[in-house]
Amino acid sequence: MRYVAAYLLAALGGKDSPQAGDIKKILESVGIEADDTRMEKVISELNGKNVEDVIAQGFSKLASVPSGGAVAVASSAAPSAGGAAAPAAAEEKKEEKKEESEESDDDMGFGLFD
Repeated sequence: MRYVAAYLLAALGGKDSPQAGDIKKILESVGIEADDTRMEKVISELNGKNVEDVIAQGFSKLASVPSGGAVAVASSAAPSAGGAAAPAAAEEKKEEKKEESEESDDDMGFGLFD
C-alpha cells in the first residue's frame, strides 16, 4: 500500500507517469526504505494508466463487496430450526458491548465533567 500511496501522491503532485525516483523520494521523506521489486511492480501495473480512471474502477469493484452487517441480517431473517438461537446470540453480543462501554467510561475515576 505504501508504494501505491506514494505513486498516487506523485501523480497528484503533477507527474503524469511517476518513476522509481519519484516514489523513492516520497517514501524516504517519511523514513521508509523502498523495496525495488515492489516499487517496480506498482510502476509496471500503473504505467500509462490514468490514476482517476483506476480509482473509479476500484470504487465500482468495492460496491460489489458485501459488508459485515448484511450477514447478520440475512441469518436472522432466514427461517430455520435454529432461528431462535440467532436473535438470542445477537442480544448477548449487544449486552456485552454495553458492559464494555460502561467499563471504559471509568477513566481511573476522572470524568470529563466532574
